[in-house]
Amino acid sequence: MDLLTTPLHALHTELGAKMVPFAGYDMPVQYPAGIIKEHLHTREAAGLFDVSHMGQVVIEGPDTVAMLETLVPVDLDGLPVNGQTYALFTNEAGGVQDDLIITRWGEQRFFLVVNAACKAADIAYLQAHVNGQQLMVLEDRALLALQGPEAREVMQNLSPEAAALTFMQGCEATIAGVSVYITCSGYTGEDGFELSIPADQADAIARLLLEQPAVEAIGLGARDSLRLEAGLCLYGHELSETIDPVQAGLLWSISKARRADGVRPGGFPGAEVIFDRMENKPALRRVGLAVEGKRPVRDGQVVLDADGNRVGEICSACYGASVGGPIAMAYVSRALGEPGTPLQVDVRGKMIPVTVTRMPFSPQRYFRG
Repeated sequence: MDLLTTPLHALHTELGAKMVPFAGYDMPVQYPAGIIKEHLHTREAAGLFDVSHMGQVVIEGPDTVAMLETLVPVDLDGLPVNGQTYALFTNEAGGVQDDLIITRWGEQRFFLVVNAACKAADIAYLQAHVNGQQLMVLEDRALLALQGPEAREVMQNLSPEAAALTFMQGCEATIAGVSVYITCSGYTGEDGFELSIPADQADAIARLLLEQPAVEAIGLGARDSLRLEAGLCLYGHELSETIDPVQAGLLWSISKARRADGVRPGGFPGAEVIFDRMENKPALRRVGLAVEGKRPVRDGQVVLDADGNRVGEICSACYGASVGGPIAMAYVSRALGEPGTPLQVDVRGKMIPVTVTRMPFSPQRYFRG
């Protein structure tokens, strides 16, 4: 099967990117500088990521708020225009089908960004639930993410209206005469922006951003290590159809209005299961692990207690360039999830000591005004 490409594919190859298959697309995993340097550059200046493989969807029409609230445990009725929220598509078992970002564009008009690997399934799921609403997949749009402590200064030079945004806000803006929709969120733990751009203008806008002294192109490898350091979940790792939001540590993603004692309780798939987990606590919890020494651990490796009993499994792991050593996230027995708890990981028969640690590993620096 031929891989799909984003509107920036030619630019990636021009910049010397190492391209790999990802979610059906040919994507840059790193550039010549390498993952560690790209990771550190994003933490210190500003990194530009091509995330055009993700799905961009607009839903509008009568009762769009009510329809979407049957799918996600979020208070969309209370979301202001140009406000964003993190959301989960839950299933009847209380698990997670995907995580996504929802932005309110109007009274009954919403912009959704969904994960690339789940894009086709998410769009089909939404289409099956629309009832009088119009669903538009924005196939002719690219999506860029500009992340890092100097991202706001870069945006100030190119789009002052966007530079005024605070965390989880969006606005219509113009860059070099091109109309773009810009939001202030991101998945690196840093201040930053996402730019939804007409596909035929994406190359020009990306090159304009890369002309800024603070900005360098960053691949998917550093994007993953940055989000892990920030303690953020990745679908297929920390989230799945068998992992509920409570054990994932995402209780904050269930709006107060939609909880059992809220003004509009439940009404989303798996609500009663999730409410029970909130009350009685699941057996497992997501934790951060600091790894002793330099030997890395890997996804899927078994976590054991001091006596060698299996107590969990690694869900994500990497070298944390900002913290100077290997780190991981895992699901472990709730009783062993307190910071400071010593555990071990079976790495091909060798026991590697790890310690439960607080997350994020690297401080989140979102701009909240």
